[in-house]
Amino acid sequence: MRRTALAALCLTAVAAAGLSGCLPGKDKADSKPKGPFAGLTGGQIADRSITATSAASSLRMKGDVPDDESGGTIVIDMALNKKGECAGTMSMGGKGKADLIKTGETIYMKYDEAFLRAQSDGESKADTDAVVEMMAGKWTKMSAKGKDAKDIASFCDLNSILGGAKDGNSDATRGKTTTVDGTPAIILHEKDGKDSYTLYVATEGKPYVLRIDSHSAKDPATLTFGEYEKPVPAKKPAGKILDLDALNS
Repeated sequence: MRRTALAALCLTAVAAAGLSGCLPGKDKADSKPKGPFAGLTGGQIADRSITATSAASSLRMKGDVPDDESGGTIVIDMALNKKGECAGTMSMGGKGKADLIKTGETIYMKYDEAFLRAQSDGESKADTDAVVEMMAGKWTKMSAKGKDAKDIASFCDLNSILGGAKDGNSDATRGKTTTVDGTPAIILHEKDGKDSYTLYVATEGKPYVLRIDSHSAKDPATLTFGEYEKPVPAKKPAGKILDLDALNS
């Protein structure tokens, strides 16, 4: 359920990846020393955004990214930090929703019926109905160290998501200024062969990445980032919890 994508802060996403520079197409620094990032090239701004974003201890990531395994799209809304904690939701191809929490060495998930039925494609109706009866709308748990949990645990760790981030000597070009969810931003444009990316960087406070659009025909994606340095609400769910490790033992 994981897609590697975070290419040079021109594309970022749901798993460990490399933020290296992408792209030809240099622009000159502003000749007029005014406005946000006065005197800096688009590439210099992009490099600063990579440094600031990769240093963040927590953030919230929302958007959609392609899924290599299913060929569909994963829609995510997840807060995560460098302690390996996360809390949020995901859906696959718009079919249902799963809640996800990871705290300590335990992963908690709650699936709705539509999600379970979509993931049971190819199974018999009887088996699918049994899974839905047992799990729909109920919190489950499993060890984060288990074989089936490794991808999810990695996805929940901001160190894994931003682990390859580094100054990339980007060749981004500057665009106009705008806002992303009310936050002032500057638009940067990157190209990588036939693919292109649009990067939105905060112009006030630290130059965090606020949004990335991938215009790749193969891997189109849009991700927004916010709530930097805020606590992740990763707490054990209340009530009865179904132990999946015990069921599978």
